[in-house]
Amino acid sequence: MNETNGHEEERVRSASYPYRYAEQYSPPEPQQVSDVAITTFEHVYEVDPRLMQRWVLQQTFPNWDSLRIMASRWDHLDWMHRHFASTVVNGSALLAEVDAEDTDNGGGDQAPPPTAATQQEAPR
Repeated sequence: MNETNGHEEERVRSASYPYRYAEQYSPPEPQQVSDVAITTFEHVYEVDPRLMQRWVLQQTFPNWDSLRIMASRWDHLDWMHRHFASTVVNGSALLAEVDAEDTDNGGGDQAPPPTAATQQEAPR
């Protein structure tokens, strides 16, 4: 201990924010969203880990990293569109188009190619 301040040495040894493993690596209790998906944090959907135990080993990483990844997903998607997409296909419109064609044709096996209504120019 330092004679001028009896707590100086103790303060230097302790971390300013104590690390708590359970707090960092234990996400909230998952909620089943569908047969194949769960959600932990709001707007964070994951494949149910029970379905991936055989082929894909699960990684354990901190909660803050999951939230960081989710917060930056739109930036990443925008970057991918700017660099690699000449058109962006609207999935909902495409599925509606496939359903409409299946109804008209009695349930064909092949999906039609995307039309102009389901595509939009990718941002540059």
